[in-house]
Amino acid sequence: MTQHTGIRRVALSLAAVGLPVLPLRGKVPFGNCHACADNACGGRPNMKSAGPCRCPAPCHAWAAATTDPAVIASPAWSPAWRAAASVAYHPGGAGLTVVDLDNAAAVAWARATLPATRTVPTTRGEHWIYRGTMRSVNAVRDGVDIKSTMAYVRWRGPGTRAITALPEVVRALAVKESSAVRPASQALTVPAPAGEGECRHRTPAYLERGIAMAEQRITEARKGVHATVYRTFLAVLSAHGRCGCLTGAHVARLFAAAQAKGESPRHCTDAWTNARTRLGL
Repeated sequence: MTQHTGIRRVALSLAAVGLPVLPLRGKVPFGNCHACADNACGGRPNMKSAGPCRCPAPCHAWAAATTDPAVIASPAWSPAWRAAASVAYHPGGAGLTVVDLDNAAAVAWARATLPATRTVPTTRGEHWIYRGTMRSVNAVRDGVDIKSTMAYVRWRGPGTRAITALPEVVRALAVKESSAVRPASQALTVPAPAGEGECRHRTPAYLERGIAMAEQRITEARKGVHATVYRTFLAVLSAHGRCGCLTGAHVARLFAAAQAKGESPRHCTDAWTNARTRLGL
């Protein structure tokens, strides 16, 4: 049995018990399949921009995660499985939240603070898995990330102990993180240029998906956060800045994601302004 056959078998077994799975290239998902090379499909979550890609291959990171064995075993996914180093799953898609503890201090904190639940050893720490979903937030404490909706987690084995319900102490970590973030001003709403007020994308779902993917891209940035924020703002404005569909609420979501990664309100405003200027908006 080849390595990729074994990895795909693991994926199929996980999908059979309700875990939406996707292949990983090292530690990250596959970015572009052949049909989507160089962003030809119009947009990639976690890549250059967000867009309405309909490619059947696994090129949408967590959004490509599936429990459908026909999709997992399909020829379209075969190149990714052949190159895959491991399997990941989308915890939010399975109704789960993973508290990712990345060092010994974080593990010690969890053991003293959090209710016992299923625990999976990792290279540097542990994953604590709870039943229930919430928004994903990185760096809620030193060495502690929360992975649930719009996130993926590398499969490292079934772990030990029974899964317990998501406790309020974990939800409160995200609330505490959000409370320190100042929302963007409504004055930052992008106006619709004259004669272009109707959204050319025709459906609110397209915009919502684009904003959600932009939030995820910022949230998952491990380095170069300032540059990532600017490129993400630029991508959102490239797709949605001229049709008048962006609102202050959308901008506030992007600013909140950036500030949760340590960007100041001033940096957010400057990045947004610079992106608009570059696009002539």
